Amino acid sequence: MMNILKVALKEFFGMFIDDGALALAALLLIAIVGILVKFAHVDALLAATLLLLGCLLILAESVARAARQKFQRK
Repeated sequence: MMNILKVALKEFFGMFIDDGALALAALLLIAIVGILVKFAHVDALLAATLLLLGCLLILAESVARAARQKFQRK
């Protein structure tokens, strides 16, 4: 019964989140920039720049990881 629940939950989250590492990194980036804005009084333009650059780095890493996995399968 527990295996069925695990598989069902994994499939449910798989419908929305295909790459868990990508989603986790994006959430961490948003949290860190949010904390910087709230407590370190980081300028909005700097915060937006950090979000943009962070997202680009996260996406590049995700694409590189997916390419490595695809290349290793062949």
